[in-house]
Amino acid sequence: MANKRDYYEVLGVARSASKDELKKAYRRLARQYHPDVNGEEEAAERFKEISEAYEVLSDDEKRAAYDRFGHAGVQGGAGFSGFESGFSGFADIFEEFFGGGLGGRQRRRGPRRGADLRYDLTISFTEAVFGVEKEIEITRPEICSVCNGSGAEPGTTPQRCPTCNGSGEVRRVQQSILGSFVNVSTCPTCQGTGEVITQPCKGCNGHKQVQRARTLKVKIPPGVDNDTQIRLTGEGGPGANGGPPGNLYVVIGVQRHEYFQRRDADIFLELQINVAQAALGDDITVPTLDGEETLTIPAGTQSGTVFRLRGRGVPYLDRSGRGGYVGRGDQHVIIQVVIPKKLTDEQKRLFKELARTLGKEVVPQERSFFEQLKETLGDVFGRQ
Repeated sequence: MANKRDYYEVLGVARSASKDELKKAYRRLARQYHPDVNGEEEAAERFKEISEAYEVLSDDEKRAAYDRFGHAGVQGGAGFSGFESGFSGFADIFEEFFGGGLGGRQRRRGPRRGADLRYDLTISFTEAVFGVEKEIEITRPEICSVCNGSGAEPGTTPQRCPTCNGSGEVRRVQQSILGSFVNVSTCPTCQGTGEVITQPCKGCNGHKQVQRARTLKVKIPPGVDNDTQIRLTGEGGPGANGGPPGNLYVVIGVQRHEYFQRRDADIFLELQINVAQAALGDDITVPTLDGEETLTIPAGTQSGTVFRLRGRGVPYLDRSGRGGYVGRGDQHVIIQVVIPKKLTDEQKRLFKELARTLGKEVVPQERSFFEQLKETLGDVFGRQ
């Protein structure tokens, strides 16, 4: 009991979440972690944890007990041990994945939404900052145009399954010491469709779908980053029994830049200057995402000094759906003073003259370089 996570945390909802919010969170997580669609080793345990949390929180009495006493208040009543409150949840998720199964023939034969698909797209650092339109080519299942998704050769129709008489289920009565009970399972002949195809379509070999390559345009907004998902509605797998198609999710990967680094909407650039520039000051040219800019280095600049170029960072991604972006971050130029490793005879002479005037006093540093850098950058440097 002590190792169990909080059920609200498991579903990712607030303690005040409504039943609709709980249901949406449960369906979203279950689609992600169901063992039939997620092959990762921990997916089954994660799915079990999600189902257990939903079973408790979707039941008013159990939720009230859990809110008052925690896991101890529902000990023995959660998980896969019973069906009083959890059965409707499992029926919902089986409908999402398999179009029914627990809900009988009507749910199985009803319209089912197509599967969501994923496409991984790698773009350059600059394209991620300013946005770009890309063409992608995907191969996806589509309804066979020859048989219009029936699976039967044109001019013929699927026949009622003789094994289940069109119900899609087979029922077997079994005897036990507690009496007889009925075991209902999916028909092995028609796989639950209630129909068999005697003359398969030559276009899809009776599979109802064919694989086709499609070229799609993807508009990538400014400010995207690694793992940003762009949804192309209706570009996923085809629906069944007249159901709508699924969606295509384009998952963005961003290439590293030669010298820019990014943290959220801010850009960081390390720039090297020599000791003379640091001591006397100088006007230097700095690369930015918008082109080169002049930066004035004051006399006496120390290594690790950070200069801020406001509005030269990454656009803030507009999540309102209106497109474009709302403001930009900043660019931070971190100065590194380079000590020369090789000197000409004249440079050595000049440094010796300088050394005599500066003396040999050594002063311990009160704060580390990283503490000074954190103080200079403030909240920006502190974000992880």
